[in-house]
Amino acid sequence: ALYEIDTVVPSSASDVFNIDADSGEIRLRGALDFETVAFYDLHVKAKDKGTPPLSGHCKVFVQVVDVND
Repeated sequence: ALYEIDTVVPSSASDVFNIDADSGEIRLRGALDFETVAFYDLHVKAKDKGTPPLSGHCKVFVQVVDVND
């Protein structure tokens, strides 16, 4: 399957997350600030290599916790 992030909410964080197209592993490109945004909503699409290709969607919710609390 091939994975991609369709959308990120808030849209201002679209460059914060990266997904490995082959494994679907989601990684951060930078630090997250609890004070700025506490929740992220990623819409992920997976497409297989069949003929015709089929796709599925899911939501990934990320909650940022303040490590100082």
